[in-house]
Amino acid sequence: MKRKIFTTALLSCCFMICMAAVFADLNGKWKGAITTPDGNAIDVAYTFKVDGEKLTGTAVSQMGEVPIDNGKIKGDEFSFSVNVSGTDYPHKGKAYADSCAMDIDFGGNSSHFVVKRDK
Repeated sequence: MKRKIFTTALLSCCFMICMAAVFADLNGKWKGAITTPDGNAIDVAYTFKVDGEKLTGTAVSQMGEVPIDNGKIKGDEFSFSVNVSGTDYPHKGKAYADSCAMDIDFGGNSSHFVVKRDK
């Protein structure tokens, strides 16, 4: 009986780890649009590179290309910031198989948006 419970628990843990790896694969290019607090839509593209729990890459918008700073990933949740014209914009998100849901902080005003994997 104990062996059956142990085996079931072990298989469940392995399954969860594999699923987390599938969902948290942020590596690559992602595209979407952010709606700013004043209602403007900004097309954005992110290129993410994951190395363990470190997230690096770039963000591209009509303002140009900027590096991702302070990037962290744990499981399917991640965070980073970008600096555009001297202002930091923190991001927090959750990765899914083909999309990422993110929140960006515009100095106290938050905006939720989704980016899709660029194929």
